Formats: sequence, structure tokens, C-alpha cells
Amino acid sequence: MVNTVKLYQALLRATMKLAGLRPRKIEIEPGTIMNFWAPTQSQNNTKNAVVFLHGFVGDGMMTWHLQVLALAKKYAVYVPDLLFFGSSATGDSRRTVDFQAECVAKGLLALGLQRCTVVGFSYGGMVAFKLAELQPELVESVVATCSIPAMTESMSKECLEKLGCPTWSELLLPNSVSGVKKAVGSHRLPRIPNRVFKDSLEVIFNNKKEKAELLEAFVIPDKDFTLPEYSQLRLGLSVFVPLNSFASFDLLESLSFGRKLGTKATLECIEKASHLAIWERPFVYSKCLKRILASIYDKRSNEFCYE
Repeated sequence: MVNTVKLYQALLRATMKLAGLRPRKIEIEPGTIMNFWAPTQSQNNTKNAVVFLHGFVGDGMMTWHLQVLALAKKYAVYVPDLLFFGSSATGDSRRTVDFQAECVAKGLLALGLQRCTVVGFSYGGMVAFKLAELQPELVESVVATCSIPAMTESMSKECLEKLGCPTWSELLLPNSVSGVKKAVGSHRLPRIPNRVFKDSLEVIFNNKKEKAELLEAFVIPDKDFTLPEYSQLRLGLSVFVPLNSFASFDLLESLSFGRKLGTKATLECIEKASHLAIWERPFVYSKCLKRILASIYDKRSNEFCYE
């Protein structure tokens, strides 16, 4: 029997190619390969670049295809698969957000990218902030969606208690259809046949050992985190109206983080959505993102202001 998720992925690959992107496998270092959906060299030379980093459920293509379609005509769009997602993997034992960011940076540089805005969702947002910290000459600005710079132990404990899960692995690496539905974290889940959720267990929730190690590594001791001094002139911050426990956590933490960034941040909220606003309200999300990107690249615009 055909796996419905694999069939959907085939359709998405065709869609990405129609948008002008092609898959590129980049050897970051011996034993480490990252897959990037990237534009042709001619597009790279003439358009401002936007890099999309996905969250912990799905890969780059599945997460961002609607935004790729919305932006590819105006921007040079890059969509990597983070390590152990999609077609990216490594034999290296490192599982930290820092290592993910280092690999993304090396891949983008290998593709000839010199300057970009990074749009990160959830786990990908943490990688985006780390990338901005490590490579300020590469990352001009960050748009963080339902994300924060780092997950500390106290934040992790609070969030897991609200979600009613003992560990991140139990939430984000499910073994059952009901577990997949909980991991999706949608405000208003559409009617999807159980077979689709069952097929996703095979395709999306793979590499469980390595992904469990990623989840263990992304939580850091409180004492080990201080907000970096980002040298970039602009940092975009995008969060959403809290309509469930996870979205509430997103909002509260992002508000706190935004105040610390001060004039470097702007806040965008989307109603009737939760942690998966990019899927629940993709057209509204893309409209907000276009406005933020226009502000970043419009030389006549004022600096972002946090309100």
C-alpha cells in the first residue's frame, strides 16, 4: 500500500521545483551531509536571500512550502533540512543547537550565500538565533516564529508541566496515532484520516534515537544562558496569540525576550492560531512575513520598534 505522506512529499518536491528551487546535498565535513533546497546561481546573484529553518515535526520542504511559493518570486529562498530531518544526517556525535547552526552556516557559505535573513520556526528558531550569534556577517536579521533563543531547564520544566508531558521525547517522538495528533499541537486540527497520521510515523518520526539526543541537548542549565549581544541592526520577532498552553508559553516568553531586545524587535500576532500558525493560517502568516521582510530590505524604512 502506498504511503500517503511519501506521496504528498513527491507532490511537494514538484512544487518546490516549480518555484525555482532544486535540492542540493552539501558535504559539510566528512560524514556530515545536509540537504538544501536552493535557487539557481542566477537568482542568488540578483535577489535578497531568505533562509527558512523548520521545527521538530517535519522537514524543511513540508514545513515551509507555502511560504516558498509566496516569496520565491521576489527573494532567493533557501530551505535546509536540519541534521536527522529529511535527507540530512551526520556521523558526528554532537547534537547541540550550536552544531546545527554551524552546519547550516557552512552549507550556506558553500552555496555562495554571503548575507541573508533567517526565518526560524520553533526548534529552527533557536538554531536561527544561534546562527545570528555565531555568524553576524552572514545573518542580517532573524524572524523567530513561536521560538526563543534557548530552552533553559526552568523554561522546559514549566512548558512540559503545562503540556502534561514528562519529557520532550514523549511529546515530539510519538509511537501512536494519538501521540502524533498531540505532537502536531494545532489550535484547530482539520479532519485528517487516521491513516495519514499512521503513515507519518514511518516517514516524519524517524531517526528517533538521534532526535531524542537532539531534544536532550537543546535544554541547557539556567546558569549557562545569557542573552547574547546581537550585533545586527534589526531582529524581527514573530509570535502568536495564545490559544492553547503551548502558544501561551510562546507568547509570554517571546514578550519577555522582545523587551530585552528593545528597539531591535518587532512583535506580530496572529489570531485564531497556535504553535502551528504557519500551517493553520498560512496566508496571514505569509502576509506578515512579507511586511517584515519589506521593512528589513527597504532602505527608507525606520528601524523596528518593539511595542
